[in-house]
Amino acid sequence: MVFKPFDLTGRVALITGGNGGIGLGMARGLVQSGAEVCLWGTNADKNNRAVEALTALGGRATAFVCDVADEAAVERTFAASLEAHGRIDGCFANAGVGGRNTAFDEMTTEEWDRVIGVNQSGVFYTFRAAARHMKERALNGDAFGRLVGTASLAAISGQARGEHYAQSKGGLVAMIKALAVEYARYNVTAHTLLPGWTETDMTQGAFSNPKFVENVFKRMPVRRWGKPDDFAAIAIYIMSDASSFHTAETFLIDGGYFAF
Repeated sequence: MVFKPFDLTGRVALITGGNGGIGLGMARGLVQSGAEVCLWGTNADKNNRAVEALTALGGRATAFVCDVADEAAVERTFAASLEAHGRIDGCFANAGVGGRNTAFDEMTTEEWDRVIGVNQSGVFYTFRAAARHMKERALNGDAFGRLVGTASLAAISGQARGEHYAQSKGGLVAMIKALAVEYARYNVTAHTLLPGWTETDMTQGAFSNPKFVENVFKRMPVRRWGKPDDFAAIAIYIMSDASSFHTAETFLIDGGYFAF
């Protein structure tokens, strides 16, 4: 018999950047635990493939094209997501872009704004819409919500030539701790995920570099790279009633890399 608090039947999770990588790994776990999922991504074909894969697992999934750096698009797409599912119980702000490998003193304002626009402002727009909805539901007697942001090891370790990326992820940790305090009264918890080196489209370039692999892999205590499905269980736990007294956490999921 499945531990009943992990039964997510009736819950709905919104996952930005949910059509691939870590976002899709979380979606697979949530669907298999009974939740409905709503995916946002910028690639319609990739969205459709993700929905097909999740539907094949027996779950209900929808997808919308949305650039989270566009404030109006976020508001419009959140409304459409609510219309499709009736409620949003968990909001996983997972969409993100990597920073181009640029010396800090040569970094352009355009490059800084590109990363901050998606990784920080995009999370603000998404969480603002979700928090508004969760607060309104709570005031109407249906108090439940989960706000979850995907940050990075860069939030807690020095990343040379990636200060814009580090800023965007470090700021996310601070914002989510504040959200956890402000919205706890509405039974809304807030957490940050810090993935280590995980095989996704974003890290494909690094993993194809033999020098990177040689230098980094020997620091991996578990002797493998992370996979998107390594994030399924933490998503299930956070969405479940089992985590109701747990908030403001920073979950480091890196195979022991940071500790070594």
